[in-house]
Amino acid sequence: MYGWIWRHLPGNAWVRGFVSLVLALAVVYVLFQYVFPWAEPLLPFGDVTVDSAGPAGVVR
Repeated sequence: MYGWIWRHLPGNAWVRGFVSLVLALAVVYVLFQYVFPWAEPLLPFGDVTVDSAGPAGVVR
């Protein structure tokens, strides 16, 4: 897949490297701005199974 992308980018190696960096930053931006906020309510981060009891059920 990465080879296919690299072959289809325009320019020499420096331009391809710069365009690849911009594409990677764009993917990270889209993930943090749209995908992760959408998926966060669907994930079970609030379902904690750890309680305040220490070893052998002793509460500190």
